[in-house]
Amino acid sequence: MAEVPLSISPTGSSSSPRFVEGPLSGHLLRLSGFMTMGFLAMTITMLVEAVFLGLVSKEALAAITFVFPIMLGLSALTRGIGTGASAVLARAMGAGERERAMQFATHGLSLVLVFTLVVSGLLYGNTATAFSVIGAEGDVLDEVVSYVRIWCLGFPAFGLATSGMLIMRAFGDASFPGWVMTLGALLQMAIGPFLIFGWIGLPAMGIEGAAWAFVIARTFSFVLSAYWFFVRERVMRFDPSAWVASSREILHVGIPASLANLVQPISTAVTTYLLAAFGVGIVAGYGVASRIESVIFMTIIGVTSSAAPLVGQNWGAKRHQRVVDTLKLCVRFSFVISCTAAVIMWFAAEYFVALVNEDLELRETATTYLYIVPFALGFMGMANLAVTTFNALSKPVPALVLSIGQTLFYVVVALVARELYGHIGIFLAIGLASVTAGPIGWFWIHAVLRKTRGIDGRSRSSSNA
Repeated sequence: MAEVPLSISPTGSSSSPRFVEGPLSGHLLRLSGFMTMGFLAMTITMLVEAVFLGLVSKEALAAITFVFPIMLGLSALTRGIGTGASAVLARAMGAGERERAMQFATHGLSLVLVFTLVVSGLLYGNTATAFSVIGAEGDVLDEVVSYVRIWCLGFPAFGLATSGMLIMRAFGDASFPGWVMTLGALLQMAIGPFLIFGWIGLPAMGIEGAAWAFVIARTFSFVLSAYWFFVRERVMRFDPSAWVASSREILHVGIPASLANLVQPISTAVTTYLLAAFGVGIVAGYGVASRIESVIFMTIIGVTSSAAPLVGQNWGAKRHQRVVDTLKLCVRFSFVISCTAAVIMWFAAEYFVALVNEDLELRETATTYLYIVPFALGFMGMANLAVTTFNALSKPVPALVLSIGQTLFYVVVALVARELYGHIGIFLAIGLASVTAGPIGWFWIHAVLRKTRGIDGRSRSSSNA
């Protein structure tokens, strides 16, 4: 069956591989700069949303804390498909197979559409059951149901836009996906208070208003992404005869990547469950602290996730030493960010928490968390970099093993530490799991690179780094 051109020939950044030549530091700064801008905008939006809901009620703030790991989990599964598509696409671009790359983009987005529609329908009909499992009950559960059923309406648009941004980066566009994330987040932050508090005569919808702000903003992001694919770059190529084969390649990476992406949301859900026994104030404090921490960690993720298109295109072009040099740069940047943020948190954590809520128990919990966990963020970035690189090389099994191992180690340590030190022991377990997983991932990825292509991470860096 013939290929269906959904747009005419590409004319912009998607026409050739961008990352196989030129200074790696420049490519990394552009990629990570725009993505960090987008990640920070989204994370700050979630933090501001927490501030607004904290003004509504403690129950609303606790509800969004329960919702957060599920949202992260569904986003992780969706991004896994996008990761699979972008991984095979980037290597195809590096090898000069542009038409094949465009097919991967189209077929990958079709998989995302099907997945998000199915998940939205299932979650909409089973919201109360799903969240009662992780400890939500009473008024908090009612608030959760109100939020999630509206959120489901925007999940397909969110999933397509998020995966689309990964694919844009694989084609070599560093800036547009960052702007899509940023503008969508700013729109959500701008309209949120109008819908939550009922400004300018609108009805005050509380937590439902926050959900509608998400739906409107993510629909806007989807429209921007569709413009890039169909109008600006014209890279949509649907070939029914190749759909099964290309979907198999995408899901070979995408399914394990989705499972690996679940590490953070599962860990967050487990943490929330373990903390629920200590009361709503402790859970809400953790929710506030984790969102403040996310502002820092998203900066590191902006760096480590930028390794994917660089590794993919250079591996496809057989520029193997540039792959090693990319990893070194990412780790250096990650630890500089982590150390700087940890020092800032040590001196200013109480101030940042006080901006969100004045409840004493909440403030003490959040401040304690921010004294402990930021020191481990560099190691979190190192582990994330290893997972990203494994996926970019279409080696998803090591990425999955590393991620599952980190989660299991955390759960065991958290259970023991909770008995010894209460909720503070759980925070210590989060840091210890990252400090352990980071070096393991770093040495593992270099061992695989040396075995696969005879690359030695200790060899002389390329002059382009």
